[in-house]
Amino acid sequence: MSGSGPRDVLGGVGNTPVAVLRRVVPEGSARVVVKLECQNPTGSMKDRMALSVVDGAAASGRLPPGGRVVEYTGGSTGTSLAFVCTARGYPVTLVSSDAFSREKRDQMRAFGATVVELPSEGGRTTKELIQSMMARAAELAAAPGAFCADQFRNPDAAAGYAPLARELREQTAGRLDAFVQSVGTAQCIRGVAAVLRELAPGVRIAAVEPAESPVLSGGAPGPHQIEGVGPGFVPPLWHPELADEILQVSTREAKEMARRLAREEALFAGTSTGANVVAALRLAERLGPGATVATLACDTGLKYLSTDLYASG
Repeated sequence: MSGSGPRDVLGGVGNTPVAVLRRVVPEGSARVVVKLECQNPTGSMKDRMALSVVDGAAASGRLPPGGRVVEYTGGSTGTSLAFVCTARGYPVTLVSSDAFSREKRDQMRAFGATVVELPSEGGRTTKELIQSMMARAAELAAAPGAFCADQFRNPDAAAGYAPLARELREQTAGRLDAFVQSVGTAQCIRGVAAVLRELAPGVRIAAVEPAESPVLSGGAPGPHQIEGVGPGFVPPLWHPELADEILQVSTREAKEMARRLAREEALFAGTSTGANVVAALRLAERLGPGATVATLACDTGLKYLSTDLYASG
């Protein structure tokens, strides 16, 4: 959006800036740039998909006027849906868990959402938890007039990320050799990769998953604490050809990098961003000087202040 006049609050979605990392990138590596999706209205890239999903459902008649939106969520998608639904005038019910930060659950409620919380296994993300959340959301969405956003399967979600790819290509002045993104639903990497490969043939796409739950690499699912990614099963819309390679990052590595980004780059973001940057640095080291690697700051660190990522004790 351009111009300085008044606009709808949803006009703040997208067109996020790009920052070049200066201090965490080792000498001799490629340039690493981070698209600051944390500067979307709710502090998350998920604002893009939420807007696309709600407006797409309304336009197709799947979401009737005044109908209720229902979704399973780790928090960022739910917050973004609550934000968009409030702006568009739809009630929303969200199924989440104590595995995800208190800030995310509080933010959903602040936007007026009804939040149903399911218990987790020691505050960790597991396959069983995600599947139970999905099942509960499906039950609630069976009510008359309800629409399940179904972020793992809804094609409107991937479409919502397509503009991100065009923005990134323009902001790097066409100098884009690789794109790195962690995989949760696989909707972001799906939407971005499709457009980037059209705009920049030869661009390398790298997917990131938790080392503790390397299911995309053919490994066994396991509990981890990188919120919003690694559901413990292969997402329905994931296809191996989406990425040229899959990089595994541990929870410990992701958290340590997130803290470094705050201290050394003044970039305050969450654990999935830390995982993205760890993977981007590995790729940048291989590609070397002259290349450009891009990744995303998926959300803001303000969503994690009560967790051990930033809590002072």
